[in-house]
Amino acid sequence: MAEEQFIDYVKIFGRSGNGGAGSAHLARTARNPKAGPDGGDGGKGGSVIVRGNRNLWTLLHLRYTKHVFAEHGGNGQKNQCFGKNGENAIIEVPLGTIIKLIDTDEVVGEILEDGQQIVAMKGGRGGLGNVHFKSATMQTPRFAQPGEPGTEGWISLELKVLADVGLVGFPNAGKSTLISQLSNARPKIADYPFTTLRPNLGMVAYRDYQSFVIADIPGIIEGASEGKGIGLRFLRHIERNSVLLYMVPVADNDGTRTAEAILKEFNILKHELEAFNPELLDKKYLVAITKCDMAPEDEVAAIMQKLSKKLPVINISSLTNYHLTEIKDRLWALLNQDD
Repeated sequence: MAEEQFIDYVKIFGRSGNGGAGSAHLARTARNPKAGPDGGDGGKGGSVIVRGNRNLWTLLHLRYTKHVFAEHGGNGQKNQCFGKNGENAIIEVPLGTIIKLIDTDEVVGEILEDGQQIVAMKGGRGGLGNVHFKSATMQTPRFAQPGEPGTEGWISLELKVLADVGLVGFPNAGKSTLISQLSNARPKIADYPFTTLRPNLGMVAYRDYQSFVIADIPGIIEGASEGKGIGLRFLRHIERNSVLLYMVPVADNDGTRTAEAILKEFNILKHELEAFNPELLDKKYLVAITKCDMAPEDEVAAIMQKLSKKLPVINISSLTNYHLTEIKDRLWALLNQDD
């Protein structure tokens, strides 16, 4: 699937069904021309329901879905026959989707499990037939309840990727290469900014048949929290991650960087996350100094000695598999660390 086809936000106009009207029918038979009320109840209007589907990972299939209407309930009939309940309108979404009513800004709920269903718009109740209103003082009620109207309005569906570990770094920090080495994900990899245009999810196999999910979040740039670059579009996905893995390269086109330059880049990344949502800084984290194959070992060692005094840090090389087992151990320990 093309990378530009990752869709994580859609708006849909929804309408639940009206409840059917109750019947006010009066029975008349050959033997009893005044047999009395026999009107049945109206059927329930269909609801607009959002359902989780673990086989979906984007909202792409809803890109051109602008209207979702549930079916109206049927009217009650004579002989106390109930009206047919209206069919529900089902919207299938990936796990991690938040449902919100745009008109009121109310969050209806979050889809977190496969098969989980959340009623976004409830169908109207069917009206009662006249048989319910018969009494000792009213033997032949000639009225029944109308059905309740359904509701309508705009629904927003916002996907926030569910992953245990989120990779955070500027473009070309080595995130795509790392996730391809640690997991079964196969993201596009190239030496230019914004190679990753959508989040990539990978399952990382760990010891004793255990595993965790890692997400490659598209590159953040300075000012992303203010709408620069493409980072703002994807910052929301970081909110779902239990652990953040900050990735900063040890070298660039000008050669090995200083510990101070690496620390400055890390602080810029933190600032962008804090500007978007201050609670992101409360997450457990690890800092990976990447591309260590591009710098002399003694220079990397000196940098690590300085940084380790200030940060939880590890140096890695995805190309040579250097410290990749160790980084999995560190991430697993953080995921299972008591808060």
